[in-house]
Amino acid sequence: MNSSSDVLVIGGGAMGLATAIELACQGAQVTVLSRNFQEAALHAAAGMLAPQAEGLEPGPMLDLCLRSRDLYADWTNQLTELTELETGYWPCGIVAPTYADSPARLAQDAEWCDRTTIHQYQPDLGPEVVGGWWFPDDAQVNNQQLAQVLLQAAEHLGVTLREGVTVTALDTKEHRIQHLQTTAGPWQAKTYILATGAWSQELLPIPVIPRKGQLCAVQAQTKPLHKVLFGPGVYIVPRQNGRIVVGATSEDVGFAAYNTPAGMQSLLAAAIRLYPPLADHPLEDCWWGFRPATPDEWPILGHSPYENLILATGHYRNGILLAPITARLISTLVVTGQADPVLQDFSWQRFAPSSPSPARLALAPS
Repeated sequence: MNSSSDVLVIGGGAMGLATAIELACQGAQVTVLSRNFQEAALHAAAGMLAPQAEGLEPGPMLDLCLRSRDLYADWTNQLTELTELETGYWPCGIVAPTYADSPARLAQDAEWCDRTTIHQYQPDLGPEVVGGWWFPDDAQVNNQQLAQVLLQAAEHLGVTLREGVTVTALDTKEHRIQHLQTTAGPWQAKTYILATGAWSQELLPIPVIPRKGQLCAVQAQTKPLHKVLFGPGVYIVPRQNGRIVVGATSEDVGFAAYNTPAGMQSLLAAAIRLYPPLADHPLEDCWWGFRPATPDEWPILGHSPYENLILATGHYRNGILLAPITARLISTLVVTGQADPVLQDFSWQRFAPSSPSPARLALAPS
């Protein structure tokens, strides 16, 4: 029997690693089991930190996202101090251009720019852009750099990282996890954290399904963009090294692990309409990933039907944004046993029948 004496995290993406790091900083012995680190939604993202540009409605989800965005500067600084590596955190703000036929958007704490102002603010926008919103507090992080920093920070803090280990079943008794069945034999710990993202239904019947996103990148010789562009149906994210990331489709096609001509065509057409110079930059890369979506597009956080299993999954489009606050909330719950009141809004029970019995964990259909 493999044993990690304190906490065993199932899943090695942003949520799993960030939580493992937070727990290790508080003195816990932590093991992370990851089937394939490269599959994590962390790698498929553009790294926008955009609770306001996303147009989230006022309420618990927006509050959680804003709370996490406010942690980002200190959180990434701490990661850099641990590893001496940069995360690419950039508080560059986000511009949300609009067309005449664009739907209305929620734009709290934002500045409206008319046609003349927005074209002066960001030259070379498409001629159909009639105005837009400026969100100065939204930001971005380089998700590829962040992935490596999280791995290095976890290793630096003594987290045991086991790559290539698939958890195949949860062995339970009387509302507790006894141990995990894995491709590397059984594993046991005091507390377990489920952070397997789009693959969560393989272990628990919770309503988390894969939502495929296709993205691409071009390389600019100069830095023509200094702000993220969040337009109708597309976002364009300039990196500080001249790379420009374009995303993303949202497709209910299961785990279809490939790019498609139709997906790339729709994505690039929307991007070029928004910012025509993009058409002439060298196409550098195309890729895809699987976001973990729930029926209400809110994450599932906190207690599970099992006393020693904590849930941290279903973050959909906001996984990277919510990594620091998720790590803080989940680690506090594990270490102190006390749940932050905000977790009530993100409980698995919002999808469950009246009885919380694990035998009746037949949640919303997927």
